[in-house]
Order: sequence, then C-alpha cells, then structure tokens
Amino acid sequence: MRIYQYTHPQQIESTDKHAVIDESGEVVCYVQRQYSNKLKKFVDRVLEYRYFVQYDVKNNDGSKIFSCKKIVRKGRMWFEGIDFITNKKVIITYENWRLGIPNLTILEGAHKIRINKEMEEWSQFVYEERVIAKWKADFIDEQFQMTLQIEEESPIQNVAFFIAISQAALFVGA
Repeated sequence: MRIYQYTHPQQIESTDKHAVIDESGEVVCYVQRQYSNKLKKFVDRVLEYRYFVQYDVKNNDGSKIFSCKKIVRKGRMWFEGIDFITNKKVIITYENWRLGIPNLTILEGAHKIRINKEMEEWSQFVYEERVIAKWKADFIDEQFQMTLQIEEESPIQNVAFFIAISQAALFVGA
C-alpha cells in the first residue's frame, strides 16, 4: 500500500498550492484549486465556492498532470478528469441520484470505479468489489489533513488521478 498526505486550509476557496508527500517524506506532486478567470471566482464566492470547482495536480516542475473539473449543464452535474500524460478523459458521475442515495462512479476506459463517499471516515474507491484506494480528510488544528492510500493491486496507480478526483468530488463536492 502506498500512502500520501497533504494539508488544505479550512477555506475551501483557497487557491494556494499544496504539496502531496509520500511515506518517505518526498514531495511527489502539488494540488491546487483553479479559476479560469476573476469573474468565475467572484461568481463562485456568491455561490459559496461550490459551483466553479476545478483542481489541478502538477508535478514538481509545475507541469499539469491531472485535472478534475465540475460541469453543470441543463440541470445535470458531473465531473470531468483529464490525464495530461496519457490524454485520457474520465467522467465522474452520480448514479441513482433519484433514489436519494447517489453513488459516485468513475468511468475510466474499461474501468468502472464506484466511490463510497463518507463524510468523517474513509471514502473508498471500489473496483470489481475490491477497495483499491481510500481517501480521508481530518480537521486538525484549523486545517484539513488529507490522507490517500492506494492498494498495490489497484489497476490505477496514478496518485494525481485519486488526488484531483478526491479534492473536486469528495472535498468540495456538489
């Protein structure tokens, strides 16, 4: 199992860059909330910072490696993730939302990954009925301490994939 940690301030609107650290203490990437322009940031403030949601994960030289963005069109909402290394797009959508307990589902190529979202415990990424990764946000000393665990048998080992999706869909969410 690979373990990664990073912190985020209490303010979800923060656009500061946050280092993601592996179990050996090395910075493996950075995560940062993005706004494409000042008007979107202003409108987002009016909408409690939950409408224009985009998180980018960058490598140590500042190159974007993965991005996850909230999309709202015609009364529907989903997230789009883009892997800038492989140029693959993933869709993160809510299934069964009309039943009252929606499930987040990631569609990535041949993989269909379900996210069991938890507010105060581990949110689990489940593929073929096996937990392949877990993500958790704990509020400690006026900031959030995030932890990501990726299982060795996970078909996706890209830390940026899990971090960007977790920040956009689980931390800020709908």
